[in-house]
Amino acid sequence: MLYYPDYAYIFFWRINKLKYRWRGLFLESIPCKIFRNTKIAGGMLCYHPFATVINAKSIGTNFQFRNSLTIGNKGNDNSLLPTIGNNVTVGANVVIIGDITVGSNVIIGAGAVVVKDVPSNCVIAGNPAQIIRGLDEI
Repeated sequence: MLYYPDYAYIFFWRINKLKYRWRGLFLESIPCKIFRNTKIAGGMLCYHPFATVINAKSIGTNFQFRNSLTIGNKGNDNSLLPTIGNNVTVGANVVIIGDITVGSNVIIGAGAVVVKDVPSNCVIAGNPAQIIRGLDEI
């Protein structure tokens, strides 16, 4: 599994939470940044970790994402970070910014810019992101 960059990155990120000094040994060649203060539950899957920056308060279980994902805050205040629920799937080129909450069971379409709270059980897309439909409507 460690031959695949996306699995290797998550593996070494979890190790780095324990031993930050290993960071330079393993992660320099992968252009992805997950901040150490981010609390990530199990089951995270990244299809393409490249051009990705993740700085969140917490991310729930079964979080899936594609390339060019940006999760962060509008300034240097780490209390203003997003919180992401369980079973969230994120498309490519998505930006999630600010002190917002993304509920559980949410699908975020490619290219979305999320700057407001998102309720659970819905599909969102667009710039700025809007609810397209509820998951019970699919």
